[in-house]
Amino acid sequence: MPRLEGNCWSCSCPTGVKHKTLSSAAVWASKAGEMMTIITSVLSSAYGSLHSIHATNLLRRGLVLFTVGVILALVLNLLQIQRNVTLFPEEVIATLFSSAWWVPPCCGTAAAVVGLLYPCIDSRLGEPHKFKREWASVMRCIAVFVGINHASAKLDFANNVQLSLTLAALSLGLWWTFDRSRSGFGLGITIAFLATLITQFLVYNGVYQYTSPDFLYIRSWLPCIFFSGGVTVGNIGRQLAMVSSSVRLCYILTQWLPNPVLQSCRSRRLRS
Repeated sequence: MPRLEGNCWSCSCPTGVKHKTLSSAAVWASKAGEMMTIITSVLSSAYGSLHSIHATNLLRRGLVLFTVGVILALVLNLLQIQRNVTLFPEEVIATLFSSAWWVPPCCGTAAAVVGLLYPCIDSRLGEPHKFKREWASVMRCIAVFVGINHASAKLDFANNVQLSLTLAALSLGLWWTFDRSRSGFGLGITIAFLATLITQFLVYNGVYQYTSPDFLYIRSWLPCIFFSGGVTVGNIGRQLAMVSSSVRLCYILTQWLPNPVLQSCRSRRLRS
């Protein structure tokens, strides 16, 4: 019988090919690991920078909205006081625009909250506001809001019901002209309801008062002013959010995209 030792099988492949294949696979694996490490570090640094940019833009928008709210409170409250619509006790009247000291900060804080809330609700609902997104429309909206507030102090009607209906129509016209969004209408109604409750509480506790109240302790047209003010501040907040998003996009394009994109394009051109 032939022995098995004499008929041992031997691989026909040379050993050099095996070592070459293993070494090339190890090189490709190390390169892939390096690329994954670079991509991870770039994405983490980009996320950190975007987070810091978002926080900075949020703070800037809040400060701008707070300033706008303070200015509008000083101007509009002056109109109400001059026409004796709003009466403050003499001991709380300050020298600045004959307004109580706490009115401008409170209105500025409310404007910052409302202006930041509008674009947030739009993004949550997935309905970005695209109607008349330019600063000229925002300035016209502010002018119409000031006009509505001025009309509430200057116009003389036979009774407050006629004035309230007129201001309600003007407020709805402001929303239809400069907003036309369901989220804007819903937030405007909510803001008017909450602001009216807070005002009722303040007047009830004697902080200030209204002349000729016909809706519990306040004027019946005051919710219309709050509604139009919420729509106006919301449009300002939306416009500021759009500017901030465009600035953030420009930062991403200038900081992160150009170098890899240009390098890949150049390498492809050289290969072709």
